[in-house]
Amino acid sequence: MENILVTQLSTLGHGPRLDIFRLLMRRYPDAVAAGEIGAALGVKPSTLSAYLGALHQAGLIVQEREGTSLRYRVAMDATHDMMAALFSECCRGRVNLQFDCAPDPQNDGRPFNVLFLCVGNSARSIMAQTLLRDMGGDRFRVYSAGVQPQSTLNPLALEVLRQKGHDTSALSSKHLSVFQAPEAPQMDFVFTVCDVAANEDCPAWAGQPVSGHWGLPDPVKAQGSVAERGLAFQATYGALRNRIAAFTALPLESLERAALQKAVDHIAEISKED
Repeated sequence: MENILVTQLSTLGHGPRLDIFRLLMRRYPDAVAAGEIGAALGVKPSTLSAYLGALHQAGLIVQEREGTSLRYRVAMDATHDMMAALFSECCRGRVNLQFDCAPDPQNDGRPFNVLFLCVGNSARSIMAQTLLRDMGGDRFRVYSAGVQPQSTLNPLALEVLRQKGHDTSALSSKHLSVFQAPEAPQMDFVFTVCDVAANEDCPAWAGQPVSGHWGLPDPVKAQGSVAERGLAFQATYGALRNRIAAFTALPLESLERAALQKAVDHIAEISKED
């Protein structure tokens, strides 16, 4: 085990390889195409191939073939074993150093603070915010923001929300920096709902909120008639509704952090519309 640990730490000790690992960790449980990784990090294909090969050989990522291309995902079990070996063996189990000591999201009777992130904060994150606000009731305070927020919300997104009976009057687009300011509410959960936002290496959130990537295709990019584009927004709404229904059904007040993280990751696989 010690030789494996040394290899893994040595592999992650290289800055660009660490950047790839961080990106794949943010995108977990997605399997990400090599081209997308290279584009997000600005790495040439030949160089990227060598970096991915090293991470794969160290057991830190797995590769999956989809058609003629390869996709890559963090090897979560191996990563857990690496961290356990690092803290238990190398650090002699010092509690103050262990990442497992990140606090469970205990709300002490207050609502859980939840933030949905996207690029433009005009469609997917706005839909997610509205759905959780209306489905979660008093258990949650819900916010949304964008990495590059649009000045106006997408009219088709708003139309779908209104058709479903949601009040859209208070919705607005905001930059994520609003929620990283000292006076901002401390988040218990932070979810990315688009791949581009998840690819961004944002500063760590105060309070170590539980994070998840619930990426969905961007309905704004749908082509065709108004009706055809509307169907894309309907599909996005349905997928988000299913995920948020699963999230609100979780016993958040009683789950330990590790179990909660697994549940949040599993919810990312729920994408079919009712």
